[in-house]
Amino acid sequence: MKKILLFILTFSLMIPIVKGAEDFAPTAKSAILIDAATGKVLFEKNADEQLPPASMTKLASMLIIMEYVDSGKINLTDKVTISEAAASMGGSQVFLEAGEVYTVEQLLKGIAIASGNDAVVAMSEKIAGSEEAFVNIVNKRLKEIGATNTVFMNAHGLDAEGHVSTARDMATIAFNLLKHPKILDFTSIYEEYLEKNDGSKTWLVNTNKLVRFYDGVDGLKTGFTNTAGYCLTATAKKGDLRLISVVMGEDTTENRSADTVKMLNYGFNTFKINTIKKNTEILGKVRVEGGKQELANITLINDATELLKNTDEVKNYTFNLKVDKIKAPVKKGDVVGSAEIIDNEGNIIDEVDITVSEDIEKAFIFDYLLKNLKTLTSGKTIINN
Repeated sequence: MKKILLFILTFSLMIPIVKGAEDFAPTAKSAILIDAATGKVLFEKNADEQLPPASMTKLASMLIIMEYVDSGKINLTDKVTISEAAASMGGSQVFLEAGEVYTVEQLLKGIAIASGNDAVVAMSEKIAGSEEAFVNIVNKRLKEIGATNTVFMNAHGLDAEGHVSTARDMATIAFNLLKHPKILDFTSIYEEYLEKNDGSKTWLVNTNKLVRFYDGVDGLKTGFTNTAGYCLTATAKKGDLRLISVVMGEDTTENRSADTVKMLNYGFNTFKINTIKKNTEILGKVRVEGGKQELANITLINDATELLKNTDEVKNYTFNLKVDKIKAPVKKGDVVGSAEIIDNEGNIIDEVDITVSEDIEKAFIFDYLLKNLKTLTSGKTIINN
């Protein structure tokens, strides 16, 4: 139920603030601009049109890789042996050879920087045993995050019948990928050398030139095939505001960059992020069943934010706590409920997870005896209900 509510909330936020106004991506077949913190759509154009995404497909592959890394299923230092299938990949590649051995981190750089088809196939085999099995994992995960108009036939994005996505879905994939901020350590690199097994080096140059030429851009992924045209999912951060933009079906690299820059400029010139509450501030106290402490302080798990226009004044907010029954032991970081954030006009701005401010251990018989003893010595009456 919580997952369903989170899904509904996420996409209720994805209501465009600007639609039918100025076209900030005039040469793109499809485009979208969203706020990376709230998921709100700031501009869209044909955002639900299914189109081939080319190598932007690798965003979904990187999402699965990062989920496996962050869950501990694989490590960046793990070794990967390159198969004949991976080495034989056409299109963009980092020239891996069958039998060579690289780390997950090296292959991830090959994907994120140079869009290596060989590197992403090698990683798909590492995770799932085969590219086909990996693609099944990808498509299942995309449905879970709400990218429902996307079907991928491969892990790399070379043209294949039925291999389609939309600008909105690509923004959704990027939105979820950025929950793994380590990926930006790779997508923000403009150039680097991949050291080969024989001691030679392959020069990796980022296919996303805006990483170098637009202040604040630190990802994410380009794409091109003759069928798809030029595509780009980009992200940039200035101050507290991070944006995600997508353009699809551009006819030149110049137009791809120009439309992306127009959307990013519009976003940064028009909007700002207001941090509503820091996760160190106490929102209230709740009772803990069976704990060494009777009461727990409640905080937000993460900072809460609201997207505002630059001309908007910061509002006052209150919090409506919706706390589950808490039983000890409970740790800081455990989700114990949610908090509705309400502005001074009574509007619910967001609903976010809450946690306890410190670990609370389970109480044992000695703890109860000690508690009763303290109550007796303080002169208070103990009432058993």
